[in-house]
Amino acid sequence: MTTTTSPATVPIKFRGKGRGSRAMTPGRRVFNVINGIVLTAFALICVLPFVNVLASSLATPGEIATTPFILFPKTFTLEAYKYILSTPTIFRAMGVSAFVTIVGTFVSLVLTAFMAYALSKKHLKGRRVINFLVVFTMLFSGGMIPTFMVVNAFGLIDSLWSLILPVAINAFNFVIMRSFFQGIPESLEEAARIDGCSEFGVFLRIVLPLSLASIATIGLFYAVYYWNTYQSAILYINDSTKWPMQVLLRQIVIVASGLNADESSVDVVPPAQSIKMAVIFVATLPMLIVYPFVQRFFVKGALIGSVKG
Repeated sequence: MTTTTSPATVPIKFRGKGRGSRAMTPGRRVFNVINGIVLTAFALICVLPFVNVLASSLATPGEIATTPFILFPKTFTLEAYKYILSTPTIFRAMGVSAFVTIVGTFVSLVLTAFMAYALSKKHLKGRRVINFLVVFTMLFSGGMIPTFMVVNAFGLIDSLWSLILPVAINAFNFVIMRSFFQGIPESLEEAARIDGCSEFGVFLRIVLPLSLASIATIGLFYAVYYWNTYQSAILYINDSTKWPMQVLLRQIVIVASGLNADESSVDVVPPAQSIKMAVIFVATLPMLIVYPFVQRFFVKGALIGSVKG
């Protein structure tokens, strides 16, 4: 005679207890403690220098001179920030950087997405050659002087477009986005074509909505690059009224340090050390504000785009 075991006798409680016991083993406890210590130390290494920059920008010159590392100023002063906000030059430079960042990011995303989508198709003739040429530029570039000659030949000197068009497509960002597009099932695109979508319609209605993580990640890469534009502005922009933020801040630091510089580009001479710290904080703040909004896409977009294809 056989007996059947009731479902109620299944040792569900024992199974749950086993999981809990595995989670609380001494080895796991040690790992959690060490992991927490290492991550906390790494976070402090990243955060403390920035806290020092902010605190130094708010400290008095005497405290900066006597205290090598400041985390909390004894006496707060806003003289450095009053200087930055006292001149319309800083707002003009912010406007230039904002224009270059917004327009440049949009142009770069559009061109990179179009190129990556086209070259992600295996039936495209010559795609291997074009892909090779793009990747080749990651290893070898034309150089500073040939690039300057090309920009000059197109009449882009002293134009804000000289900060955008020569770097509109980044090879690394292109490879990530192309790999992401290659991971999208072809059956979705074929179904859209059967429903009457054109190739452009497939790209807009199917591919782009599925690629928001990759687009947000690449957009962050481009935005950070354009906001930090420095060398291109030094080479191509001679008019001080078209200087982006980074170039103007460099000029401010040079004037504050007492070095040779065009003092006509700034209005007053600020406190030397505190203005340097304030400059770093002002230049970093916009990216700190933007990053939390795209952070949730960052890891997903970068990793998926880099391992697929």
